[in-house]
Amino acid sequence: MARIIVVTSGKGGVGKTTTSAAIAMGLAKKGHKTAVIDFDVGLRNLDLILGCERRVVYDFINVINGEASLNQALIRDKNCNLLYILPASQTRDKDALTHEGVGKVLDELSKDFGYIVCDSPAGIEKGANLALYFADDAFVVTNPEISSVRDSDRMLGILSSKSRRAERNEEPIKEYLLLTRYDADRVKLGEMLSLEDVQEILSLELLGIIPESKSVLSASNAGIPVILDEKSEAGQAYADVVARYLGEKLPHRFIDGKKGFLRRLFGGRK
Repeated sequence: MARIIVVTSGKGGVGKTTTSAAIAMGLAKKGHKTAVIDFDVGLRNLDLILGCERRVVYDFINVINGEASLNQALIRDKNCNLLYILPASQTRDKDALTHEGVGKVLDELSKDFGYIVCDSPAGIEKGANLALYFADDAFVVTNPEISSVRDSDRMLGILSSKSRRAERNEEPIKEYLLLTRYDADRVKLGEMLSLEDVQEILSLELLGIIPESKSVLSASNAGIPVILDEKSEAGQAYADVVARYLGEKLPHRFIDGKKGFLRRLFGGRK
């Protein structure tokens, strides 16, 4: 059976799609057959990040509605033959996603894939709720700013109470923190929350810190997951995230600064 990962946040614009593409590519490059699904019906950006927008014929909703088979809709990535993309629809409403339909697609994928990465929309709308409902693991993506962290904290309550695992009284969804757009220099200046600040609020296992990097935008514009840019700090950071998720013990890089905005404002544990 596949392990289902949801990449989620409470706030938009924190890097979920960039993260979904990078994590899925990283898992596939490690030899795991991986599918990544775009749950953001009506917008659809994952195909752009992965550079397959011109190859989209059928989408997630077509499969749910029985208008196409899963094999017809899945797109094999051009950079790794173990990675497949299931794009979202640009023309349908989010209500086209159904609980039963999503469950059937995930069950079918689980027969053939080791990992399924669900690129969730932000917030608590239908697509986001369905993406997290079936999850085994959650990558909670947040930026080091108070509004982003607060909204992520809200998502944790939903993860713990409204998932299939919670309904079945199974082991809870495993939650991981992924801190994106981190700038150690701005942390030192008190312009950005520090890692310590974020962890005090969210209390999650830290999977990785992705530094602010121009390479993320460059890779996105080129239609290549930034994890393939092995010379960039962001690419290296995402590679570290995948390795840690798979069980490797690696030190966290790209951290420099202990005291941030919250600790100076309110104090904190020594």
